[in-house]
This record gives sequence, C-alpha cells and structure tokens, in this order.
Amino acid sequence: MQFTIEYLEYILLVFIRIASMMVTAPFFNSGNFPRMTKMGLSFFFSLVAVNLLDFNGLTYQGIAGYAALILQEGITGAIIGLASGFCLYILSFSGNMFDMEIGFSMAMEFDPATNVQSTITSNLFSQLFLALFVVSDMHYFVIDAIYDSYKLIPIGGANLKGDFLSVMTTYITDYFVIGFRIILPIFSCILIVNVVLGILAKVAPQMNMFVIGIQLKVFIGLFLLFLLMGYLPNIVDFLFVEMQKMTKLFVEQLA
Repeated sequence: MQFTIEYLEYILLVFIRIASMMVTAPFFNSGNFPRMTKMGLSFFFSLVAVNLLDFNGLTYQGIAGYAALILQEGITGAIIGLASGFCLYILSFSGNMFDMEIGFSMAMEFDPATNVQSTITSNLFSQLFLALFVVSDMHYFVIDAIYDSYKLIPIGGANLKGDFLSVMTTYITDYFVIGFRIILPIFSCILIVNVVLGILAKVAPQMNMFVIGIQLKVFIGLFLLFLLMGYLPNIVDFLFVEMQKMTKLFVEQLA
C-alpha cells in the first residue's frame, strides 16, 4: 500500500473510532489507565487494524465532509463502547440501590476509576467486576469487537436503522430489570424488616425503633451481602452474555 494523504486520513478515521471506544468501553475507560497509555493503545490497534482492513478509498466533499466522517466514527465507537459496558453499569446501579436500603448511601466515596462519587457497595461491585472481567478474558472480547465492527460498519458506513430507538428502549429496560433482579432478595428482606419494625413500634411504642432499625438493617444487609458474594461470579457470567448480545445488537443497528 502506497502511503498517501488519503491513506493518512483513513488511518486517522480508524484511530478516531478505536479511541472513542477506548474512552467508553469497560476496563479501558478506567481512570487507572493513564491517558497516554490509552492513546498509545488506540494508535497501536489502529496500525494493526489498517493492515487487516481493505482500503478502498474515501468519499467526502471538502473539509466539512471529512469533519462529518470524524464525528460519525467518534459516535460509532462511543456507542459500541457504551453497549459493551452494559454489565458494569448494572452492577453499579445494584450497589447504589443496596446502599440506599441499608443506609450506606450516606457514606459516599470518590471512585478514582470513574472520577465520580459512588457508594461503598457500588464501588466494591465495580472493582470485583473489573477483576472478573480481566480474569475471564472479556477484555479480548472488547478488542475483537473493535475489529469486527469494521466488517459490518466500514469507515463512513454507519447508518442508524429504524429499530435503533427500540434497541435503546430494550437497553434501558434491561438495565433496570436486571439491576432490580440482582438486588431483589436483599430488597425483599429489608422490606420485611421494615414491616416488623413498624409492627413493633405500635406494640411497644416505648422502644426506640429508629436506633434499633438502623443497626438491624446494617447487620442483615451485610449478612445478605456476604451470601450474595457467593453468587456474584454467576451473576457476572450472565451479565457477560447479555453484554455480548447487546454489543452485537448495537453493531447490527449501526450497520
């Protein structure tokens, strides 16, 4: 392949899609990854990709047309990365709901991986997910998704289908449904505790149910969290399967 200005523009477009996906994909978008490392990996993957892809030239009109291609590739990579981060967002949501139930949401902490304030259990779930993500070699799935996306969506070939909104609706619905399913056993137990405390408050009004309730919910919540940890690998495996389905679905809607 002869190195020309047009070929350099093609390499830049490949780099834009991969870099935008690195910004939004799980594990790679972690704040623990230095920005220079992300840029270096994106550039390396871009050089590998352009040697595996067939270059058939670019079609655009002027600077505005090329800017539109850059924007299109950036959005395409970001959407694929967000779809692949489906399971991480669900676990973070479940952790937030759990902490709201037992009162841990009052103790917020800074998560250096996401650069946002998060609850204790949410941060715990996120870190455990990232560990299982690497151990299960799911980061290779993200890398494979980068190259597979070019087979279905060539440079400048992204085209939103009419079903894209329904796919987004499915994405959001599954986000809440699966998140509540994970936390439902704990939520049900805490609800029963609240009902029992309400009955005891009527039967024995001289007892300080507010103080007792806080301690009791924390104790029961931590015990249930201990039981949940045994099932967490199975939950993450299920979420990995859902992540693969969702990523493929988003890529098909952009093809």
